[in-house]
Amino acid sequence: MRRLCIILGDQLNLDSAIFNDFDRQQDLLWMAEVHVESTHVWSHKQRIALFLSAMRHFAAEVTLRAYPLHYLKLEQHHFPSLAQALGDCLQAMKPKEVRMVHPGDYRVWADITATCKSYGIELNLLHDNHFLSTPVDFQAWASERKQLRMEFWYRELRKKHHILMVDDKKPCGSQWNYDHDNRKSFPKSGPSALPPLLTLQNDQITEEVIHLVQNRFPSHSGSMSDFNWAVTPSQAQQVLAHFLKHALPQFGTYQDAMWQDQPFLNHSLLASSLNLKLLSPLDVIKQAEACYLQNLAPLAAVEGFIRQILGWREYVRGLYWLRMPQWTQWNALDAQHDLPAFYWTGDTDMNCLRQSIGQTLQHGYAHHIQRLMVTGLFAQLYGVQPMQVHAWYLAVYVDAVDWVTLPNTLGMSQYADGGLMASKPYIASGKYIQKMSNYCQHCRFNPEKATGADACPFTTLFWNFLDRHEMQFATHPRMGFMVSNLRRLSTEQLMAIRLQAEGLTF
Repeated sequence: MRRLCIILGDQLNLDSAIFNDFDRQQDLLWMAEVHVESTHVWSHKQRIALFLSAMRHFAAEVTLRAYPLHYLKLEQHHFPSLAQALGDCLQAMKPKEVRMVHPGDYRVWADITATCKSYGIELNLLHDNHFLSTPVDFQAWASERKQLRMEFWYRELRKKHHILMVDDKKPCGSQWNYDHDNRKSFPKSGPSALPPLLTLQNDQITEEVIHLVQNRFPSHSGSMSDFNWAVTPSQAQQVLAHFLKHALPQFGTYQDAMWQDQPFLNHSLLASSLNLKLLSPLDVIKQAEACYLQNLAPLAAVEGFIRQILGWREYVRGLYWLRMPQWTQWNALDAQHDLPAFYWTGDTDMNCLRQSIGQTLQHGYAHHIQRLMVTGLFAQLYGVQPMQVHAWYLAVYVDAVDWVTLPNTLGMSQYADGGLMASKPYIASGKYIQKMSNYCQHCRFNPEKATGADACPFTTLFWNFLDRHEMQFATHPRMGFMVSNLRRLSTEQLMAIRLQAEGLTF
């Protein structure tokens, strides 16, 4: 054998560089389902099923195209880890070279690198052509800057790929960013004319995988009754077309809003398809841009959606590979609490958390504000160890892969990096949740109160957070006003807040 060509579970694009210079007579594609990929974090059943079904559909497609493929199904072998399965294959087949598109998970990269080295076989890492930038590009950009803010990387990529541009330098609408137009809450009457939910049909492969997951991982979190995720490029294109037609026009205005018993609203539900590479990000961006150019959706909505893909997605990947493995060691706020048990059950009196976690357990999904400003906010205010928060996010969301989840959690959500990614901690009292949702109307706690029997734990912990970290943020340019508000509280008020916070156990 000339080359053993590894395809990982989140590398399911048929235009992958792994197929470049592939010789069907001398080379072999290799894929493996292994137990530890579902248990190194206690993965949601729907996340496991999504990966396995998408992998098996991809395997069927490459086989149909007459590519030689060695595929290890979970139920057909005894290897617990990817490294052990690969080692067995290297020993038996003795390829001259192993090829692999660069992984999105440092742990996987390290394991495969070590395995190839132990067998004395060269590992050739290929550029991932799915992305619109490279880690090398990002490193060069970062080397010239003291602060690595997403906005400026996003502008560079807008110009490079000519996305929403009038010419080489001027953006459409004369503004780069329309975030200020995309922060509205719903009126008191709630969301109107929400898009219908697209229902995907599970074929025999998906049904078999669902049965396998139910039987092999019965104690894992999450329900399987509502599995409705794209597992093929064709299904992913259906989801994209549905979003562009029915949801994109209203996406921007209310993308930060939340509402009782409404898990999806106008969000795209495309992250899992992008992260498994069932969709090309450039194709998604171009189709969204066309909606603006054809007057089918407003600029603010289209720009906000494109920024999530061309901005955040490319930015967090660049940061991940720039700073791994140091990310995992950072804990700038010295957060030491364990993750509360209710994160795995949704069993809490705090309605916003009950709603956000409940839909997560049911669907494997919550939108970005529910993640950042409900589950993430509570964890940061309470002081949960950052890597425990990351492990939870990686486990429970179907779109979670390490290169995305780790920077967003440890940097954006938990400020564990001390400001490398976010210019300030994203903290707020319960009044933010009251402003952006109707959750508080269905809750026994009062977001206006920091002390007392009906005090909102978010509000209590918000003031307690500022109290604990007062000296750290007193001169911070974006946090100073919060500290000044803290200093307006009387000694008696502060003592009452401290006692209330100390009495909160989860």
